[in-house]
Amino acid sequence: MTRAAAIMPLIGAVAAIAGLAVLLKPGALRARLGLSDSEASAYALRIVGAMLFALGLFLGGFTLALNS
Repeated sequence: MTRAAAIMPLIGAVAAIAGLAVLLKPGALRARLGLSDSEASAYALRIVGAMLFALGLFLGGFTLALNS
């Protein structure tokens, strides 16, 4: 196994977990970042969470494809 094949699933797992955390608890991240409680910040956090989760899924899929 190459180093890339070992690092990709770890980064993917971290990204997917972070994305799910942002999607499920956007209020906690909003408070930590000091963002206002507006509709625009809620949509931005949803987009960020979805993109992080998608990154995790893609990296996991690429890792499976490389190892098979």
